[in-house]
Amino acid sequence: KMLSRVVMPAVEELEKQGISVEVIDLRSVRPIDYLTVVESVKKTNRCVVVEEANPLSAISSEIANHLQRWAFDYLDAPIIKVNSADVPMPYSSSLEELYLPQIDDIVKAVKEVNYI
Repeated sequence: KMLSRVVMPAVEELEKQGISVEVIDLRSVRPIDYLTVVESVKKTNRCVVVEEANPLSAISSEIANHLQRWAFDYLDAPIIKVNSADVPMPYSSSLEELYLPQIDDIVKAVKEVNYI
């Protein structure tokens, strides 16, 4: 759901701005397809991990840790995690929008790893 709701619209916006993005949709977290992620970093030299979870102890942290260990020499920028806000999940739908990662958050992170 998040892929179609925010990630792909963010990719479309970035492509309009001339920024090419490779998207990997990890379908499981056990096992995690680390090889695919590492190979992507080898091609792009950058990584933004998007996840609808609190940033503390999230799968995005595990992916970032793995890339720091196994793809460090290929990274031209720090890994950026785009997570939900570090607060309890709100009940209000208007606050939920502020809690969850949004298209603008992803666009900003991709531009940041590209020093734009």
